[in-house]
Amino acid sequence: MTRDLPDLDAMERFGADIAARLYPGDIVALTGALGAGKTTLARAIIAALGHGGEVPSPSFAIIELYDGPDMRLPAVHADFYRLERPEDAQELGLDDYRAGAALIAEWPDKAGGFAHDPACLSISLEYGGEGRIAIVEGGANWLGRVP
Repeated sequence: MTRDLPDLDAMERFGADIAARLYPGDIVALTGALGAGKTTLARAIIAALGHGGEVPSPSFAIIELYDGPDMRLPAVHADFYRLERPEDAQELGLDDYRAGAALIAEWPDKAGGFAHDPACLSISLEYGGEGRIAIVEGGANWLGRVP
């Protein structure tokens, strides 16, 4: 399935659509070229889950956690761009962070990928005209929930 995202408002609506359908244990795997909008979409999802503060890019920290009384469910925002090998993601304790939370993963292939997981919603962001196009594919757990 594809979705046109002509502007920032469309990206924020798409993020809200995803957030409304997330369950603990779900993975949103975001791929695309540098500047394609992965972090922008991740921020929109986290904001729609109820986080009212800043959402910095986790490029240097690799993992940022979002949990609190205003959050519908906890979220883990990970940017695996700087990982040199997939095993590094496990050494960071990724499974511990994910317990009871939704994972929003940028550059998921650098962590070994998540497409094999039935809880994974894979979104590839591509440039399309003045905006972006999202190519969306859900794992088995996403049947009937794909935004």
